[in-house]
Amino acid sequence: MREARAVTLRDIASATNLSVAQLEALERNDLSRLPGGIFLRGIVRSYAQQIGADPESTVRDFAVSFPDNAAASVPHLSQIDYEKATTPRRGTRGAIVIAIVLVLLAVLLIALASQLR
Repeated sequence: MREARAVTLRDIASATNLSVAQLEALERNDLSRLPGGIFLRGIVRSYAQQIGADPESTVRDFAVSFPDNAAASVPHLSQIDYEKATTPRRGTRGAIVIAIVLVLLAVLLIALASQLR
């Protein structure tokens, strides 16, 4: 597909900040020359985008083709999933505010009690 679109490995390397050697290894399915885990998923996704393939289906196909690879078992987090995972829940914010108010109230009561003595 890459060659049919006249896209060179140098073009992809330039656009993705991947090395030509990494891209060659990917095309040869030589995973021993590539980083593992989510990094490999990222390489596959970037490569697919550059050659005009659907990145998500390419990553899924890759995971099926290489089920023993660590990248296959790590789910992809979209930006929305990441924001949900890192944003405190509304209830958590309320609990934090209540805890701060209670601590301030306790400090105020201790200060008043010490002045009355």
